[in-house]
Amino acid sequence: MTYRLHTFHANSAGRRVRTALHLKNIPFEYVSVDISPGSQEQLGAAYGAINPMRLIPALEHDGVILTESLAIIEYLEELHPDPALYPSDPMKKAQVRAFAMTVAAAIHPLNNTRVIKFLGQEYQFDQAAVAKWYINWADKGLFALETLVARAGTKGPYCFGEAPTVADLFLVPQYMNYQKLGLDLTAYPRLKAIVETCNAHPAFIKAAPENQPDFPADA
Repeated sequence: MTYRLHTFHANSAGRRVRTALHLKNIPFEYVSVDISPGSQEQLGAAYGAINPMRLIPALEHDGVILTESLAIIEYLEELHPDPALYPSDPMKKAQVRAFAMTVAAAIHPLNNTRVIKFLGQEYQFDQAAVAKWYINWADKGLFALETLVARAGTKGPYCFGEAPTVADLFLVPQYMNYQKLGLDLTAYPRLKAIVETCNAHPAFIKAAPENQPDFPADA
């Protein structure tokens, strides 16, 4: 059965999975779920039956639906181990997973669109207060990621060596979100260099928002 990925061009978590699929040269069907404010398809009953949390991405394979980007990527890693997205050394593998989890669990949820929206609607945060919230957690997260890369001591050009790992898949979308919003990223030179390397890689290019079938033509 073909892999069916429910995703959206502007979704960070979906971009992580798309990059893994392209790195491993795995064909997949792109199923667009429009999460833009004017549509919010993910909140409807149809997608709710696919993912009860109504978050994307979701991957269908052999009649089973998987959710959460890290779980999906690790499933793909088990079935398609080449090229490997984790080092074989147990300690280095744990470092890569810790980096990815820092993004997935400690950074991304606090700056997620639904959280920002909730702050405004439920707590009446004005634009300045929302910006302060966003920048505070972005800076703390980026500092942690920069430190983790430095502590690993690898020469690069990727987060943990000479080839992309799960860490790079999680870094790029988060960093690009911050860059797009105009945050000051000068304090994180290692991350900047890594992202630039990734953005020149064919798999990362294929997974980029502007190269997805649901990317608006007038954007």
